[in-house]
Amino acid sequence: MKHRKPQSDNVLANNKKARHDYNILTTYEAGMVLTGTEIKSIRAHKINLKDGFAQVHNGEVLLSNVHISPYDQGNRFNHDPLRNRKLLLHKKEIAKIANQVQDKGITVVPLKVYLKHGFAKVLLGVAQGKKQYDKRETIKRRDQERELQRNFKQILR
Repeated sequence: MKHRKPQSDNVLANNKKARHDYNILTTYEAGMVLTGTEIKSIRAHKINLKDGFAQVHNGEVLLSNVHISPYDQGNRFNHDPLRNRKLLLHKKEIAKIANQVQDKGITVVPLKVYLKHGFAKVLLGVAQGKKQYDKRETIKRRDQERELQRNFKQILR
């Protein structure tokens, strides 16, 4: 029987800031069109999703402002770190995303990048921006849940 690695081991980059700044409405899994040095750099975990976003342009979804560091052993064929990268989605999914983004305050952000069957995939979230008071409420709720867990553990001992 073959032992498989858990899916969490294949996560190459996470966008923790996205869940803090946005309410995620729906998620989509998309492939990325990458060059050879880009995929090598991504496999080395040299990718930053922090300020990234996706936009629909001419029936294609483009991932913008995601920094993939130049590959160390790359030569003159190395890539531009901040270039726009095409995402691979079905036409129906692109139409749904384009329809949702037309509403005010809705954007598409990358949540994480991971490997699936040897291919780099990005998990996109259609998101609505949080207000400052929503962020405070989320932090407050998380702290309350931690306190409840601590109290519960002490009771069980």
